[in-house]
Amino acid sequence: MEKQTIYIQTEYIKLDSLLKFAGLCATGGEAKEQISQGLVQVNGQICLARGKKCYSGDVVELNGERLEISLCS
Repeated sequence: MEKQTIYIQTEYIKLDSLLKFAGLCATGGEAKEQISQGLVQVNGQICLARGKKCYSGDVVELNGERLEISLCS
């Protein structure tokens, strides 16, 4: 599984924005579709909420890609 660290400058990033920011989805609409189909996991659990707040330390998975969120220092 491919692992990528995503650095954020804010306290959290919304799940749909994260997928777009990381390049796993080309558009917000595509991110919404992936989430609503139950294809996205946050910390090992399927997440259906596109507005889910993802914080530093969270792990998001989609299509064999693994994103680890970290705060910029």
